[in-house]
Amino acid sequence: MTKTEPEVFTISGSEMGQVNEEAECSRSRGNKHTHIYEQYVQPCLAEFLGSTLFIFVGCACVVGNSAPGAIQPALAHGLALSIVIMLFGQISGGHFNPAVTLCVYLCGGMSLALVVPYILAQMLGGIAGAGLVRAVFNTLDYQAGTGGAFTPEAIPNDLGKITLAELVLTMFLTTTVAMGAVNGKTSSQLAPFGIGLTVAADILAGGGLSGACMNPARAFGPAVVANKWDHHWIYWVGPMAGALCTVIHVRLFLGDRKTRIILRK
Repeated sequence: MTKTEPEVFTISGSEMGQVNEEAECSRSRGNKHTHIYEQYVQPCLAEFLGSTLFIFVGCACVVGNSAPGAIQPALAHGLALSIVIMLFGQISGGHFNPAVTLCVYLCGGMSLALVVPYILAQMLGGIAGAGLVRAVFNTLDYQAGTGGAFTPEAIPNDLGKITLAELVLTMFLTTTVAMGAVNGKTSSQLAPFGIGLTVAADILAGGGLSGACMNPARAFGPAVVANKWDHHWIYWVGPMAGALCTVIHVRLFLGDRKTRIILRK
């Protein structure tokens, strides 16, 4: 019985090197595209979708609020924000608020390249969410609730107080974000729920003062759709100033060694 040796097909060294090089280049191109998508595109999409859902719920609870008081808006905003942060936080950080984005960036929690895209995505999400509210509610209810827009009826002497209220309420919110999610020493897995509870507490405390917006995108979306611009500047100046106050006390005093800029050694 004759024993037959099997044939072995081999690739020469030069051919093998060429094949490996082409495969490596293909993987590199794929990895580069994936990296760009996951680092820049996907977070902005998450911010847009999360802002749309959050602001839809926020505006809808105002338009459809049959019972007076702040309990329903507080629960709706707080629960919705906790959920969207839980869903999208691992993709984008779960900001859904230009004041939060400004605070997180200045506290060292994100890159500069994403700041403007995040804010644009949040504002577009605000318009989309407010637009969906207009689409699903009848005209009378929508107009009665001003589309969920913030329209403080105040005399000029009260505008400063309303702006100050927005500053303090937003500082509480951004402090919760900075200390609960950004600062390594105090960060917690319960941050999404803490942030949602902070929003609920702020609305219960300040809803009668300023509406407790704390979020320029939440004010901007329904203002565009319902064309309600009365004292709209308050909901940019107050929250952004509150975010800056948070940056000051976190960066100077309360942050860990990575976040704090003084007495780090």
